Order: sequence, then C-alpha cells, then structure tokens
Amino acid sequence: MSKKTLVIVGGGAAGFFCAVNAAAVNPAAQVIIVEKSGKLLSKVKVSGGGRCNVTHSCFSIAEMIRKYPRGGAFLKKAFHHFFTTDTIDWFLQRGVTLKTETDGRMFPVTNDSQTIIDCLMREVNKLNIEILLHRDVADVFFGENKWTLQFSNGTSLVADRLCIASGGYPRPGQFDWLRRTGHPIADPVPSLFTFNMPGNEITKLMGVTVDQVAVKIVGSKLTEQGPLLITHWGLSGPAILKLSAWGARELAQLNWHFEVVVNWLPEFNEQTLKEKLQRVRFDLAAQKIVNRNPFGLPQRLWEYLLQQSGVHEDLRWADLPAKEQNKLIKNICMQQFQIKGKTTFKEEFVTAGGVALETIDHNTMQSKIAPGLYFAGEVLNIDGVTGGFNFQSAWTTGWIAAQAMAAD
Repeated sequence: MSKKTLVIVGGGAAGFFCAVNAAAVNPAAQVIIVEKSGKLLSKVKVSGGGRCNVTHSCFSIAEMIRKYPRGGAFLKKAFHHFFTTDTIDWFLQRGVTLKTETDGRMFPVTNDSQTIIDCLMREVNKLNIEILLHRDVADVFFGENKWTLQFSNGTSLVADRLCIASGGYPRPGQFDWLRRTGHPIADPVPSLFTFNMPGNEITKLMGVTVDQVAVKIVGSKLTEQGPLLITHWGLSGPAILKLSAWGARELAQLNWHFEVVVNWLPEFNEQTLKEKLQRVRFDLAAQKIVNRNPFGLPQRLWEYLLQQSGVHEDLRWADLPAKEQNKLIKNICMQQFQIKGKTTFKEEFVTAGGVALETIDHNTMQSKIAPGLYFAGEVLNIDGVTGGFNFQSAWTTGWIAAQAMAAD
C-alpha cells in the first residue's frame, strides 16, 4: 500500500475510531488526528455519568433505527457494515468487556469511561498515529488531488484523504467552512434537553423519580413514556429527553415555550382511574388518604397531588368529596405544565442538524460532491435518543470511513 496522508479532523469518539481503524487497515499510511482544543475524547470521558454508555444491547437493525429522530434511514444501510455486535467484539478483542444494564445500555465492566479512553489511546500509540492539538480548522480546499487544511493559527496541513469528525456545532455559522466545500447543512438545533418550569410548585419535589409516566406535548403528536425525574428547574429523565429529541425542531420553532400534559399513572385514563378509586374508597374507607397511597407513587408526589386537588390531609378515603376526587383524577391523569425554556442535560447534550445525508455515500462515508472527503459522527445530520445510540452512530460511521479512506 502506498504512503498516504490521512487526516481526521476531531479528537472525539468518531475521529479516534476512524483514525485507529484506518491505520490498522493501511499501516503504511501516515494517519493524523487534528483537534481544535487541548482535550481528547472529552465527551467519552463524561458520558453516562463518567461510565461511558458505549452502545445499546439491540441486535435488530430495524429496531435500532427507530431510536434516531434524524438519520435512521441512512443508518439502516450503514449498520449492515458495522453494527452493535461489531462494536462489542471490537472492544472485546482489545481487552475491554462490555456489560448490559436492565434498560439495555452497555458500559465497560469497570464502570469507568477511562477504560474506553485508555483502549483508544493504546491503539493510537501502537499504530503511531500523530495527534495535533489546538488546531482549529479555518478552511479546507481541494487542489491537485489533495486537501489542504488551513488552521486559524496560520499553519496548514496537506492530506491525500480527509475525514471530518468534528462533532456537532450549536451555531449555524460554525458550519461555514464546511458549506464552502459545497455541502448543504441542516441548521443545528439542541436535542436531549430538559424542560424548565421556573417558579412551578412541583420543583420543590426535586430529586423525586417516577418509574413510568406518559408525557404529551399539547398541540402536537409528540408523546413519550418512561421514567421522569423532577429537578429544581423542572422536568428531566429519559421520557423528557426522548421527547426533546423527537421534538427538537418543532420545539425550537416554539422558542421552547409550550405546554405538556403528564399522566403520572399511564396504565389508567380518567374513566378507569375513577372506577379504581371507587374500589379504593371501599377497601380503605377508614384510612387517611395521605397515608394510604394505593398506586405506589412516591410519597412526596402523592402529597403534592393531594394538595393540588384540595384534599385535606386529615380526610379519610370514605369521606372524599366528588369535587376533590375529580380534581385528583385530573391531576393524576392529565396534569398540565407550562414549559418556559430548556436546560442542557449534563453531558448528554446533542445537536440535531449537520451535513445533509443525501450528499454522503453510506457505503464509504465519502462525499458525493468532493472526492477524498469523508464524514463521521455528529457532524452529520444524525442524532439518537439517549442510551448509547449516538456513540453507536459514531463507531459505525467512523469505521466505514476508515475502511474507505485507507483502501489503496
């Protein structure tokens, strides 16, 4: 194989995976990672609460692609080249065993993201990959069959093949240097964020988790079920994060001001809950309502719902008036909240948007517009819900780009 220079822009998961796999395929190539900051694999470090949610225990492509609000159809084809099973094997072959948690998320058995970082760094060192830090790309251009990268510090670098794995950018202007290569960009909007409810009474319950709720965004088809966490600024947890991902564009257009309806007991609707309460009133007649919560809701939430429904704390089940009972039913099945803004959810922050997928070949990750230019990871208009799906997209696109770039 000839001595080629393969340059990868971005020192994150997709960039590293592309670099190490390209160097393994073509040991004669000079592989260089350029990173604009002084940090490498920073998202890997903090993801999954510092444990690194490497992938998801899902082995059906048809099922997997349903976890991507954007890019599912593209990944459906790409996953045939490199899928979750390949990710698990890749790390296993390098001494990293992954384990599956009850919700399907997969982590290293060490429960430490440093394990993944160390594994990737070992490969980089073993394969003699060069890393250039503090290299912010200001421009790239093609000429004489090569790509030239101009850095904002005045230096430049020439590549035979170039892979952009620079991650998602929150502001449209940050994509300008990529637009100049002729690629249309889907404007970035935030995804995987929590809902702010400043001053709402429920925020006093911060720290309370409910295992299964249904949340619907009023005036839309957006609805999601799953665990919900009450925080000091509003609502969070998997149900909310998934809703924010599916509604990323719609909610951005509303400037993150909208209304949600929460059903705290999604197995019930107003009618079936009313029937259940008739039986409860009979079975627990002499007991105080506040002390006997028949639905297994967290006690603090139960007390809050009673308070919101005007149910006095001394009231017994037998004496619950119809008016308060109806209010309680409504608050359990259809409690409405005004959302006013969003908060980035810790490290899970993802940007929806990026390089338009119709300009990329899913078999190679090469641009259909510009020869020798490849893309991988979050810079593409692909994003998944929380649970290891964004990392899997990074591994898959990085691996495919590596095979194609390194081929002679």
